[in-house]
Amino acid sequence: MTVRKLDKAVWRPYLDHLSKTLTGYQAEIEASSLALGNQAQTEWLPLIGLVYDPKDDIVEVALQGLDHMIQKPRDIYVEDADGLLASVEIVDGEGVKQIVKLKEPLLLPPHQP
Repeated sequence: MTVRKLDKAVWRPYLDHLSKTLTGYQAEIEASSLALGNQAQTEWLPLIGLVYDPKDDIVEVALQGLDHMIQKPRDIYVEDADGLLASVEIVDGEGVKQIVKLKEPLLLPPHQP
């Protein structure tokens, strides 16, 4: 798997595409920073979607029973290879990494812009 940074211009369409594909897939969220260390924010829950709202500059990670909001994201990285997605990492405005890990890598269909 390789980690690649997404350009901000594609955040919204990329996350919309993921949301259509990943609905119901098992995911967990982990927060990581020098001050926090690595901390699980959730256990494995069905994923409802990931959304970037450029107007409010926020990423919402919706899991069954939980809406996790990430304010002022600076960067978004995806860990993937050969069309398989393993995780999405969102770095917030304070430098905290919010990592959405998939229980099993998922084969993504090609993105149609």
